[in-house]
Amino acid sequence: MDPTRSGPIALAEYRLRWLDRRQEVLAQNIANADTPGYRPRDLRPFAEILARSGAAPAAFAVTQPGHLRPAREGAGAWRAVEDRNAAERAPNGNAVALDEQALRVADTDAAHALAMGLHRRYLAMFRAALGRPG
Repeated sequence: MDPTRSGPIALAEYRLRWLDRRQEVLAQNIANADTPGYRPRDLRPFAEILARSGAAPAAFAVTQPGHLRPAREGAGAWRAVEDRNAAERAPNGNAVALDEQALRVADTDAAHALAMGLHRRYLAMFRAALGRPG
Protein backbone atom coordinates (compact mmCIF):
# COMPACT_ATOMS: atom_id res chain seq x y z
CA MET A 1 0.00 0.00 0.00
CA ASP A 2 1.34 3.39 -1.00
CA PRO A 3 0.37 5.91 1.72
CA THR A 4 0.86 8.84 -0.68
CA ARG A 5 -2.02 7.70 -2.88
CA SER A 6 -4.83 7.71 -0.33
CA GLY A 7 -6.45 9.83 2.31
CA PRO A 8 -5.05 13.13 3.53
CA ILE A 9 -1.83 12.97 1.51
CA ALA A 10 -3.65 12.55 -1.80
CA LEU A 11 -6.10 15.31 -0.84
CA ALA A 12 -3.22 17.66 0.01
CA GLU A 13 -1.56 16.89 -3.34
CA TYR A 14 -4.84 17.48 -5.20
CA ARG A 15 -5.24 20.82 -3.39
CA LEU A 16 -1.64 21.78 -4.20
CA ARG A 17 -2.20 21.13 -7.90
CA TRP A 18 -5.34 23.28 -7.80
CA LEU A 19 -3.49 26.07 -5.97
CA ASP A 20 -0.65 25.97 -8.51
CA ARG A 21 -3.14 26.29 -11.36
CA ARG A 22 -4.91 29.16 -9.57
CA GLN A 23 -1.62 31.04 -9.16
CA GLU A 24 -1.09 30.74 -12.93
CA VAL A 25 -4.54 32.19 -13.64
CA LEU A 26 -4.08 35.04 -11.16
CA ALA A 27 -0.65 35.83 -12.61
CA GLN A 28 -2.25 36.09 -16.07
CA ASN A 29 -4.81 38.51 -14.66
CA ILE A 30 -2.09 40.71 -13.19
CA ALA A 31 -0.01 40.54 -16.37
CA ASN A 32 -3.01 41.73 -18.38
CA ALA A 33 -3.97 44.57 -16.03
CA ASP A 34 -3.41 47.11 -18.82
CA THR A 35 -4.81 45.06 -21.71
CA PRO A 36 -7.90 46.77 -23.15
CA GLY A 37 -11.06 44.70 -22.76
CA TYR A 38 -9.41 42.02 -20.62
CA ARG A 39 -11.69 40.36 -18.07
CA PRO A 40 -10.14 38.68 -15.01
CA ARG A 41 -10.50 34.94 -14.62
CA ASP A 42 -10.41 32.55 -11.69
CA LEU A 43 -10.88 28.86 -11.03
CA ARG A 44 -14.01 27.38 -9.55
CA PRO A 45 -13.66 27.10 -5.75
CA PHE A 46 -11.79 23.99 -4.63
CA ALA A 47 -14.67 22.88 -2.42
CA GLU A 48 -17.01 22.95 -5.42
CA ILE A 49 -14.63 20.85 -7.53
CA LEU A 50 -14.14 18.39 -4.66
CA ALA A 51 -17.89 18.13 -4.04
CA ARG A 52 -18.54 17.60 -7.73
CA SER A 53 -16.03 14.73 -7.85
CA GLY A 54 -17.43 13.18 -4.66
CA ALA A 55 -13.98 12.84 -3.04
CA ALA A 56 -10.32 13.23 -3.79
CA PRO A 57 -9.45 11.44 -7.05
CA ALA A 58 -7.16 8.98 -5.30
CA ALA A 59 -10.04 7.71 -3.16
CA PHE A 60 -11.70 6.06 -6.18
CA ALA A 61 -10.88 2.48 -7.03
CA VAL A 62 -12.37 0.43 -9.85
CA THR A 63 -12.11 -3.16 -8.65
CA GLN A 64 -14.66 -4.72 -11.01
CA PRO A 65 -15.52 -4.01 -14.66
CA GLY A 66 -19.08 -2.99 -13.72
CA HIS A 67 -17.96 -0.12 -11.47
CA LEU A 68 -18.42 3.46 -12.59
CA ARG A 69 -15.25 5.21 -13.59
CA PRO A 70 -14.35 8.49 -11.84
CA ALA A 71 -14.24 11.70 -13.84
CA ARG A 72 -10.76 12.79 -14.83
CA GLU A 73 -9.50 16.01 -13.32
CA GLY A 74 -8.12 17.12 -16.68
CA ALA A 75 -11.55 17.08 -18.28
CA GLY A 76 -12.08 20.80 -17.71
CA ALA A 77 -12.53 20.71 -13.93
CA TRP A 78 -9.80 23.29 -13.44
CA ARG A 79 -10.65 25.41 -16.43
CA ALA A 80 -10.45 29.11 -15.67
CA VAL A 81 -13.78 30.89 -15.94
CA GLU A 82 -14.53 34.58 -16.23
CA ASP A 83 -14.71 36.28 -12.85
CA ARG A 84 -18.27 37.55 -12.59
CA ASN A 85 -17.45 39.52 -9.42
CA ALA A 86 -15.44 42.12 -11.32
CA ALA A 87 -17.58 45.20 -10.61
CA GLU A 88 -15.55 48.08 -12.00
CA ARG A 89 -14.06 48.55 -15.42
CA ALA A 90 -11.56 51.00 -16.75
CA PRO A 91 -12.59 53.20 -19.69
CA ASN A 92 -10.73 50.79 -22.01
CA GLY A 93 -12.94 47.88 -20.83
CA ASN A 94 -10.34 46.24 -18.58
CA ALA A 95 -11.89 44.84 -15.39
CA VAL A 96 -8.74 43.77 -13.50
CA ALA A 97 -8.48 45.31 -10.02
CA LEU A 98 -4.87 44.86 -8.92
CA ASP A 99 -5.66 45.15 -5.21
CA GLU A 100 -8.26 42.38 -5.48
CA GLN A 101 -5.88 40.17 -7.47
CA ALA A 102 -3.11 40.78 -4.91
CA LEU A 103 -5.45 39.64 -2.11
CA ARG A 104 -6.32 36.48 -4.04
CA VAL A 105 -2.63 35.75 -4.64
CA ALA A 106 -1.93 36.20 -0.91
CA ASP A 107 -4.85 33.90 0.03
CA THR A 108 -3.64 31.30 -2.44
CA ASP A 109 -0.09 31.53 -1.08
CA ALA A 110 -1.33 31.03 2.50
CA ALA A 111 -3.45 28.03 1.43
CA HIS A 112 -0.42 26.61 -0.41
CA ALA A 113 1.73 26.90 2.71
CA LEU A 114 -0.96 25.15 4.78
CA ALA A 115 -1.35 22.30 2.28
CA MET A 116 2.44 21.85 2.08
CA GLY A 117 2.66 21.76 5.89
CA LEU A 118 -0.05 19.10 6.09
CA HIS A 119 1.61 17.07 3.37
CA ARG A 120 4.99 17.18 5.15
CA ARG A 121 3.47 16.29 8.53
CA TYR A 122 1.63 13.25 7.19
CA LEU A 123 4.72 11.99 5.39
CA ALA A 124 6.77 12.50 8.57
CA MET A 125 4.16 10.52 10.49
CA PHE A 126 4.50 7.61 8.03
CA ARG A 127 8.30 7.76 8.23
CA ALA A 128 8.13 7.66 12.05
CA ALA A 129 5.74 4.70 11.93
CA LEU A 130 8.20 2.87 9.68
CA GLY A 131 11.10 3.70 12.01
CA ARG A 132 12.89 5.86 9.46
CA PRO A 133 14.57 9.10 10.45
CA GLY A 134 13.68 12.40 9.01
